Amino acid sequence: MKINEFKQALEKKKADCAIFYNSDSAKTNPNLFYFSNYSGLGALIIPAKQQPFLVVPEMEFQRAKKSAVKKVYSMEKKRFFESIFKILKKNKIKARSIAIDKNHFTLNSFKHFKSQFKRSKFKDVSLDCAKLREIKTEKEIQYLKIACQLADKIIQKAIKNFKSFKTESGAAAFLEHEAKKLGLGLSFEPIVASGSNGSMPHHEPSNTKIKKGFCVIDFGVKYKGYCSDITRTIYVGKPSSKEKEIYDMLLKIQRETINQIRLNKKCSELYNFVSRNLGKYNKYFTHGLGHGVGVEIHEMPSLSLNSKDTIQNNMVFTIEPGIYFPKKFGIRIEDTILFKNIPIPLTKTAKDLIIV
Repeated sequence: MKINEFKQALEKKKADCAIFYNSDSAKTNPNLFYFSNYSGLGALIIPAKQQPFLVVPEMEFQRAKKSAVKKVYSMEKKRFFESIFKILKKNKIKARSIAIDKNHFTLNSFKHFKSQFKRSKFKDVSLDCAKLREIKTEKEIQYLKIACQLADKIIQKAIKNFKSFKTESGAAAFLEHEAKKLGLGLSFEPIVASGSNGSMPHHEPSNTKIKKGFCVIDFGVKYKGYCSDITRTIYVGKPSSKEKEIYDMLLKIQRETINQIRLNKKCSELYNFVSRNLGKYNKYFTHGLGHGVGVEIHEMPSLSLNSKDTIQNNMVFTIEPGIYFPKKFGIRIEDTILFKNIPIPLTKTAKDLIIV
């Protein structure tokens, strides 16, 4: 994705090449994946004036050959960065100035990296990568649409079967199992927060009995490496008229906020719109309004109080106002939105309060 645009950033920074690496088999380096469609161990080198290539361990070679990068080198049985250094030298690629993503470079790795590239200077391209990934290509939009459709399908199935779940962890396990059955990854660990647990936005599902009252279900799947994100709040038992009133108020604000989205609109203005409309409940709105979604679950733009970002075409982001009453309950309603001249919700599960 966008290799040529990235090379323009390298030229502006007067960098000879960029190096993105992944040395942890349990994780994916988002920029390595974004530019190569490869998520395994190894490194992606993007020279300023040559074609990009991968350097991977022997065990990953066949997998890397299926990536979007045509040239793949097998790593020598040496130290990780030593092998990369030798292949750069062999290909006569200058490395006086190397672009790296400091957000995905550990201090320990950087120490070993510098010991190989002793004469090099390093330039951070983390923001350049984030800005490139902020505006989605048509192919990315298709992947994100499918990811959202699949998340909708699974969360609807979970809500339909909710009475059969005894515990929050049981409900979360169902969501995860349904994703795995479809060969999908998770955008993040599912959140199922019932009763007073819902007052904690990032509650980890417990193995105790599901509590009566509001239950927040936050879920997302990955399709071809692209994330989706949806939250629905249902009610277990019989809600009071006051609880219904609070839920309907938040739902009205969420819908009106989506309708407020315009080209070049400041993301902070959208946040402020929610904050104003919550009135006396504003103090219970304790997180940002939303975030970009792509190969990572949290990307640019940021829809928060102090955000400098503005809405642009082909951005994909969430709108997720929430209110959390400590030790009582919480409500969050979240959709993933594509902006293409108008806001287009990609998650479409019904939002009127469901009582189970």
